Amino acid sequence: MHPIFNQNIFLVKEQVGMFKASNNFDIFNPENNELVLTCREPNLGFFTKLFRFTDYKRMTPFDIEIRTATGELVIQIKRGVTIFRSDIDVFDGGGRKIGVFKQQFFSFGGRFEIHDQQDKNLCTLQGKWTGWDFKFSKDNKELANVSKKWAGLGKEFFTSADNYVINISDVPQDNSLRQLMIAAVMCIDMVFKE
Repeated sequence: MHPIFNQNIFLVKEQVGMFKASNNFDIFNPENNELVLTCREPNLGFFTKLFRFTDYKRMTPFDIEIRTATGELVIQIKRGVTIFRSDIDVFDGGGRKIGVFKQQFFSFGGRFEIHDQQDKNLCTLQGKWTGWDFKFSKDNKELANVSKKWAGLGKEFFTSADNYVINISDVPQDNSLRQLMIAAVMCIDMVFKE
């Protein structure tokens, strides 16, 4: 696991774009505003791009790459075409599967069960139906939380750009769950909030 994931707080900023098919994010260390990770969809096919501008956007496949500021691939997130429920595979930079997110049916606010590569449940990511707050928890204990940071009314009103803060509070250093949590934040926008 890359040492950048031992950081506890990340600021996730969506790249602004009026007519864009891909979701692109920059991830910063909020303490010094240093860019630490980038999140891109570099391999969008023609039909996927086309469907991203329709009501079927939530059903389209994605292949997201998270890289360090120097360009090293550290996480890859993949989902095929979906209709009702998403299962999203997560890989490390070497292509080894490190986990899967299983979207739950009929959850208010959105919900993923986060599993490791052996399909063992590690935690749950649950959103609130009343707002834009998510928490990672296991056995009623909060491990981390995600909240929306507003970048200013004008920017939010005229674009779909979102900013989030993830605060990892109770996950040991060098635990692969930290990678899965960062990957899950990238999926919140694409699965629940589009």
